[in-house]
Amino acid sequence: MKSIPIRTRLITSYILVLLLGMGLAAVWVGVLVEKLYLDTLRENLLAQATLTAVSLEGQPLPLPSSQTYLQTSNTIPGVHTRLLSEQGAVVVSFPMTAVDILPPAAENAISLTSEELLERHEIQQAIQGTPATAIRTVPAAETRRVLYAAAPVYASDQSIIGLVYLATPLPRAGLPLSIILKMGGVVLFAMLLVSAIGYWLSRRLALPVEIIAHAADAVSRGDLTRQVPVKAGIKELDSLGRSFNEMTASLRHADQAKTAFIADVTHELRTPLTVIKGTIETLEDGALEDTQNRGFLLSAMQRETDRLIRLTHDLLLLTRADSGVLNLKCQTVDLVDLLHARCDYFKAAAKAHQVALNINLQPTSRPFNVYADPDRLAQIVDNLLDNAIRYSPVGSVIRINLEWDSNEAHCSVIDSGPGIPVKDLPFIFERFYRVEGARDRHSGGAGLGLSIVRSLVEAHNGRIMAESNPGVETRLHFWLPCQADTQLPKN
Repeated sequence: MKSIPIRTRLITSYILVLLLGMGLAAVWVGVLVEKLYLDTLRENLLAQATLTAVSLEGQPLPLPSSQTYLQTSNTIPGVHTRLLSEQGAVVVSFPMTAVDILPPAAENAISLTSEELLERHEIQQAIQGTPATAIRTVPAAETRRVLYAAAPVYASDQSIIGLVYLATPLPRAGLPLSIILKMGGVVLFAMLLVSAIGYWLSRRLALPVEIIAHAADAVSRGDLTRQVPVKAGIKELDSLGRSFNEMTASLRHADQAKTAFIADVTHELRTPLTVIKGTIETLEDGALEDTQNRGFLLSAMQRETDRLIRLTHDLLLLTRADSGVLNLKCQTVDLVDLLHARCDYFKAAAKAHQVALNINLQPTSRPFNVYADPDRLAQIVDNLLDNAIRYSPVGSVIRINLEWDSNEAHCSVIDSGPGIPVKDLPFIFERFYRVEGARDRHSGGAGLGLSIVRSLVEAHNGRIMAESNPGVETRLHFWLPCQADTQLPKN
């Protein structure tokens, strides 16, 4: 099935709905106008009959006669009827005789008997003293509808001595042709106006969607730079545009991160592999027999191999953290004991760098127990301490503070190193990110340590942040929920 563009669908739907509404409204208005026209015509004809009857009050009406009265003559004696005007006004006096009576000229009939005339509703109402009107279809008048009006004629003593009977033919279409043409013109103009409005509204709604559709098509082809306007003036479309722009920005960031990740991994792998390859070639060239230098070459190869293994383990850990399959083996861990154990482990490294490690605990009777994987928690602390020792100046003190922050255990590692520039702070937890000036691998590592720390902290439902005052100190904080509040996801 061939798909139809949204603009075509909207335009068609809008115009059909609006035209249907206009059609129903036109029918309704036509009925109302016809009713108003008939009501006005009734009032006018009844007023004319009433005025004619008033003008005849107190005047003698023709006497009864047995001869048929012709409307074309007022001189021949008739059945107390006579033609009063060109509109077909007939004056009927009482009592009526049983002879044919010529009806009003509008009826275009031959004659009526007095009994037939008295059977008409409007005549009966007029005889009772109430002016009345009626509409009936007259076969003799080419089956046209005729409007009748009857009004009583009073004598000087207020007795009814006769009546005035008027008639006028109604338009075949219900309304005069001039009115129909005017209404048709108005309806046509309204339909054109409605169609134009429908087209404009449809275009206004469809255009942002079309722009997003074209942009999405471009993104599917790999163009992640596409952005869409968010000023459509329609809440939902603006929200859709913002979401699309955020999505493309996220995709660009992910694509850049992927590219940078591949480049960094390649770079990190290339150096140790180059060293290993060069060492092997050197050994193949005869250095293997050189017992004096062979040990140095083998040590270098072992060092680079260990570096490759660490890099592989770190990448594997990050991949598992991203996939949620770290398989944490959680238990109750005393953070105080763990911090002391890790500081003891790093005493030798701290002494080699001529820095001191100092643990500061918040005075409290509440034990610093958390529900965590002790090995992963030790890895968090190790990476932070290793980072702090590497960048701390000689003779400085690295402080490890531990306190309760509401229901979270808050641990911070503070060093007096060169600090982190403000522009680099948002990125220090990204993979392979190294601050300028720390690019040397022997001092700056591969740039995975803090990324691993963040992944492990977040895997324990914790959070981490960094603060730095360049040239003064750097603070790395992490928070872990207390044991009672910890509900780790099942990995």
